[in-house]
Amino acid sequence: MKHGRNILSAVAGTIVALAMGFTGTAHAAGTTPTSLNLSPDQHNQVRTTPDAAAIQAVPATFPFAEKGDVVIGMAVAWPPLGTYATDEKTVVGFDPDLAQLVADGLGRKLKIVVLAWEDWPLALQSGKVDAVLSNVTVTEERKEKFDFSTYRRDVLGFYVADSSPIKAIREPKDIAGLRIITDSGTNQEKILLAWDKENVAHGLKPVQVQYYDDVAVRDVALRSGRADAILSVNSALAYAAAQKGGLRAVGTISGGWPILADVAITTRKGSGLAAPLTLLLNDLIQSGKYTQVLDRWSLGSEAIDKARTNPPGLPKS
Repeated sequence: MKHGRNILSAVAGTIVALAMGFTGTAHAAGTTPTSLNLSPDQHNQVRTTPDAAAIQAVPATFPFAEKGDVVIGMAVAWPPLGTYATDEKTVVGFDPDLAQLVADGLGRKLKIVVLAWEDWPLALQSGKVDAVLSNVTVTEERKEKFDFSTYRRDVLGFYVADSSPIKAIREPKDIAGLRIITDSGTNQEKILLAWDKENVAHGLKPVQVQYYDDVAVRDVALRSGRADAILSVNSALAYAAAQKGGLRAVGTISGGWPILADVAITTRKGSGLAAPLTLLLNDLIQSGKYTQVLDRWSLGSEAIDKARTNPPGLPKS
């Protein structure tokens, strides 16, 4: 969910700190804490076989960056999407797992090129990488320069402490009167304030919004009961719940609320690779491999039913 530099810095800080220590309504969701495999030994990584239809759909003239490989760029800073294993050199997470399935499906070897987030457009346009798989949200502005094959929902999550009596947060009235932590200067803050404004206009109690610069302190506030819930990046909170326990999801909402936001594999505009990738992704969805990878990284709530090529994106600011 990358819509701007301010949001990026807040999101990156949130996820790193946690690692260390649709519609207009949200969907109830629950996660069971499970230990994620962050070792370099990824013996349980999901693999697949070459997809003849997808391979045939790739233009014969497509200039792959390296012979026999598919070179995929990604930022490696946001577990469980992408991070370094315990050996501090092997890249693991949902993004590399999906990249491996893409390579398998295209009948090619996978080469991952680690990029700084701000460098992905140039790496793609220059031909350094064939595609970028790194939590890039589809926007109308980006569609002017790139093609997209969607693979995940851009999702924010409401999480509470395990001991909380809150069962679900689905719509604005569910947050009335609650003490909710969120991230300053982000889409999640904008959404929370919009919901609160709607509630107050209908005579409901206002939300008490809490902000914490220190995420460890924020975590204690939620777990100790000084706050009722947190609204932040779902993948980061799911990771924290899986690794540390003590938290549970009570709802998710589109990161572009009230507009549905999609995350997509990004390719060069007009290169002809987007349609084959979309075909391949839909075959992975049908086979169940896609779901296996999401579940492996506790991201089942972000699943899509069907991959699309260049769907409507978030509007220009």
